[in-house]
Amino acid sequence: MSQNTPLAEKLRPKILDEVLGQEHLTGEKGTIRKMIENDALNSLIFWGPPGTGKTTLAEIISEKSGRKFFKLSAVSSGVKDVRDVIDEAKKQNLFSGKSPILFIDEIHRFNKSQQDSLLHAVEKGWIVLIGATTENPSFEVVSALLSRSQVYVLKALSYEKLEELIEIASGRYNKDEKTDFKIEEKEAFIQYSGGDARKLINSVELVLNQYKNSGKMEISNEDVLSVLQETMALYDKNGEQHYDIISAFIKSMRGSDPNGAVYWLARMIAGGEDIKFIARRMLILAAEDIGLANPNALVIANNCFQAVNVIGNPEARIILSETAVYLAVSPKSNSTYMAINEALVLVKKTGNLPVPLHLRNAPTKLMKDMDYGKDYKYAHSYEGSFVDMDFLPEEIRDVKLYDPGNNATEKKIYEELKKKWNDKY
Repeated sequence: MSQNTPLAEKLRPKILDEVLGQEHLTGEKGTIRKMIENDALNSLIFWGPPGTGKTTLAEIISEKSGRKFFKLSAVSSGVKDVRDVIDEAKKQNLFSGKSPILFIDEIHRFNKSQQDSLLHAVEKGWIVLIGATTENPSFEVVSALLSRSQVYVLKALSYEKLEELIEIASGRYNKDEKTDFKIEEKEAFIQYSGGDARKLINSVELVLNQYKNSGKMEISNEDVLSVLQETMALYDKNGEQHYDIISAFIKSMRGSDPNGAVYWLARMIAGGEDIKFIARRMLILAAEDIGLANPNALVIANNCFQAVNVIGNPEARIILSETAVYLAVSPKSNSTYMAINEALVLVKKTGNLPVPLHLRNAPTKLMKDMDYGKDYKYAHSYEGSFVDMDFLPEEIRDVKLYDPGNNATEKKIYEELKKKWNDKY
C-alpha cells in the first residue's frame, strides 16, 4: 500500500477472523461464515451503528465468494446510476455465472422509487444486493425489497474491543513510521470516536501525526483532547456536534424563533444530516411542545416526514424549512406531554389498580351477574353527551393529571370542562 494510504484503510480486515466485535456473524458458527463456506449467498441488509464493519463485510463476502463487486452510495447516486450498474452486472453474470454484488451504502437514504428500481434485478438474480444502513430497515426499506433480503444486525463495538483496536492502530502506526508511541490512557479516544471504529483509527493517526516529531512518546487523555478539539469538524453527524445542533434546532422551535430554527436546519443540511432524522424530530416536537395549542402541527409534521421520504434531496430542504418555520411560530403547550408523564409515574407508584366494575366489559352472562358494566352510562344518551361518572379507580379518583397550563385555547376548553365536572377539576 502507498505511504499516503490512511491508517484506517491499511487496517481494513481482509478476512472474517480480522473483523472485531461481530462474532455472532463471523465466528465459527456465524451465519456470514456459513454463507461464504456454502457459497449460498442471498440479498442481505447490514443494520448497525457507523463504523462497525458493514462495508468491510460486504467486501470480504465479494472477495471470498469470487463475485464482482459494485459499490454505490445512496447519498450521491440516483436511479440512473443503479440502472447502469445493473446493466453491467447482467453482462458480468453471463460471463462468470455468478451474480455480482451490488453494495449500496446508506440504503435508507434512497427514496421509494430508487429502492423500487432494484427490485426486478434482485428478483431475476442479476445482482446480489447488500445494503448498509444505520436506520431500522423496517421503517426505511420498502417492504417488497425487505421481503427479498435477509437483515443482519451488527453490534456496537464494546469498550474492550475499542481498546483493542487502539492497540492495533498504534502498533501499525509505530511499525510504518518507525516510532515508539505508547497510549497509556484510551478514554479520550474512545469517547471521541462514539464507538465508530473508522473514526477511532483516524483519530489515533491524527494525534500520533501531531506528536511524531515532538519527542513525546507517551500519549495521555489530555494530549488527545488538545489535538482533537482543535481539529474537530464543524458538523459531525455521528458525533457530539450532531447532538448539539439538533438540540439547538429543537430549542429554537420550542422558543418560537423561526430564524434560529432555519439557521440550525441549514447547518444540518449542509453537514449531510439525514433528512428523515430531522423530520422525525419535528414530529416529536409537534406533539411534545405544541400539542393541543395547535393540533394541526402534528398533521403538518407528519406530512413533512412522508414528503421527504418521497422527494429526497435537494428539494426536501424546502419542505423541512416550511415545517420548521410553521412549528416555530405555532402556539406552544406541553400539557399532554406532562399528563402522560404524570400518569406513568402514578401507574408505577400505585401498581395494577382494579378497573371499576361499571367500566368493565360484560360479554358473558356470568360477567353481567358479577355486575360487570352495571350502572355504566352511555354518554351519547345524555344531554351534551356528558355524564357525571367516575372513570378512575376508587383509590385515585381525585387525582388530576391533565393541566392546560397557560395556553389560552386549552384554558378556554378546560374552563368549560370544569363547569361540567363542578368541583372535580
